[in-house]
Order: sequence, then C-alpha cells, then structure tokens
Amino acid sequence: MSIDKSGLENETKGKMKETEGKFRGDLGKATGDTSEHVKGRVEEAKGKTQKDFGKIERKV
Repeated sequence: MSIDKSGLENETKGKMKETEGKFRGDLGKATGDTSEHVKGRVEEAKGKTQKDFGKIERKV
C-alpha cells in the first residue's frame, strides 16, 4: 500500500470517526448523559487527529 493511499484511508476513517464522535457527544449532551458526552468528544478528537495525520501522509 502506498503512503498516499494509506493517507487517504486514514483521512477518510478519521473523518468518519470525528463525525460519529460529534454525534455521540451531542446526543449525550442533549440527553444529559455526561459520560456519553465526554466519550463522544474524545472519539471526535481521535478522529480529527487521524484525519489530520492522513492529510500529512498524503502531502509527504
């Protein structure tokens, strides 16, 4: 697998994880579930990190 393909894969998976985390965090906030809210925000941050890493891989 080339680094460009790996970067695109990381970027795509990261964006999906970021979106899922945002949804989970918003749902937790709306329902008053602090634990779910925090877990969602953590997942969102992990996704953003993976997405950004993928962008960097593609530029290399």
